[in-house]
Amino acid sequence: MASIFTRIIQGEIPGRILFEDDVCFAMLDIRPLHPGHTLVIPKEEVDHWVDLDDATTTHLMAVAKKVGEAQRATITCERIGLMIAGFEVPHTHVHVIPLASMANLDFANADTKPLADALDAMADQLRAALS
Repeated sequence: MASIFTRIIQGEIPGRILFEDDVCFAMLDIRPLHPGHTLVIPKEEVDHWVDLDDATTTHLMAVAKKVGEAQRATITCERIGLMIAGFEVPHTHVHVIPLASMANLDFANADTKPLADALDAMADQLRAALS
């Protein structure tokens, strides 16, 4: 059965895609830890990131860096954080998170009901910064 991320990239489920190439895509998290929280996801479904081939791992990090640069250019924050947890969806995904504090890395503090208009506006800002 395809993961929710595969279903999003195949167009079965909507998602706020910010970037896509042959290897991966980046999209806003629908339960952001901080506004602008983005996931960088390989198109190949691999559960544990340590099982990715080296080229894909390197590519994900390069894309995550570009996303982080776009976040830093558009979002007021102290840092840009990076996390791979892997518990939520059995498909590798890198969290790229604008941080005001370490509390922004706690999934207990996720915004479970973000406003769609705010997500759309953030997606537009980050797409513009990425292009």
